[in-house]
Amino acid sequence: MLRILFIFIFGAIAGGLAVWAFLVARGKGPGLIDRQAEEKKRNKEQILGILETQHPLTNNHVEQLLGISDATATRYLEELEREGRVRQVGDVGKGVFYEKVN
Repeated sequence: MLRILFIFIFGAIAGGLAVWAFLVARGKGPGLIDRQAEEKKRNKEQILGILETQHPLTNNHVEQLLGISDATATRYLEELEREGRVRQVGDVGKGVFYEKVN
């Protein structure tokens, strides 16, 4: 009986330590949202860097160069436009491209 009690207590302590270690490790480093925000910032900076050398820059170019979806490329370009860092030339369709605002 004493042996079973000892094994139970030892197991409970070991399990508690394992859960604690998991929770502590999970709290370290940037979370998913922080990593996504950093990736977005890097991608937007890459777009601005590409605009230094490549004219015109289209949504399709951004998709291919960064390996992102059409929706993500559109969202990044729209954000850069709202921030006043790029300007859309053209209204809609294949003729639309973006240029850097000086």
